[in-house]
Amino acid sequence: MNNILYVGKHALTWTVSRHIHKSWELIYCTGGAGEMHFDDRTLSYGVNDVAIVPPMIPHSNASREGFTNIHLNLTDPALTYTEPLIIRADSNGFLRDAFTAAFYYWSEASAEYTLLPLYGQLIVAYLTQYRPIRRHSETVQQIEDNILQHYPDCTYDLNAYLSSLPFSTEYLKKMFKKETGLTPLQYLTDRRLENAASTLSTFWGKGNVSETARMCGFSDPLYFSRLFKKKYGVSPRNYTPEAASPAPSGPDEVKIMV
Repeated sequence: MNNILYVGKHALTWTVSRHIHKSWELIYCTGGAGEMHFDDRTLSYGVNDVAIVPPMIPHSNASREGFTNIHLNLTDPALTYTEPLIIRADSNGFLRDAFTAAFYYWSEASAEYTLLPLYGQLIVAYLTQYRPIRRHSETVQQIEDNILQHYPDCTYDLNAYLSSLPFSTEYLKKMFKKETGLTPLQYLTDRRLENAASTLSTFWGKGNVSETARMCGFSDPLYFSRLFKKKYGVSPRNYTPEAASPAPSGPDEVKIMV
């Protein structure tokens, strides 16, 4: 049985200074991207990723374009990770809904407050089915981290970055697709579109499609709109999570970075 100690939400934020918790911290990124800094590592994250931070581990958070999240602190004997990690396993939106509900029940002094521990249990059960293994080779992990760091930048030149590595570009593309199921360009585009969908779900994003496109790495709003409709089945201006009907994709993949 877990004990939720706190549930909070960050509106658009760029930095969180170095700090420490006596309990576990679970952080769901609802928008943007950034890096979490620990004494011995830096972990990149993006929209729909979950950071798991064990107790008593100092950490900070930084982002060039800003991020939003829902974070909770809890105790739970089922959490046995010994190192911080990022889990990417929420293509169906289950974790987003669970974190959102946990924040609602924490914030609302209502009779349904007793449901809060149940959402905590669901979140922990979902996360603990994965183990902190290194999924990708060092080179593929390096490419993925670089994309996650730069994907909101319209001027980011993926091919130039790949050309700077000590392997042929074609070899890197084949290696990346073999390990992730996507080419580097497909991975970059997916991250940009997922971030755009998250932004468009906000009140601000609804009336700023062109600016949302620019903030998420697309210099051409029309090209962005075509890609967005192909992925989600609706135009950016008409997008809601309920209205979206994503194009069929392959089996869900869990990506874990340690």
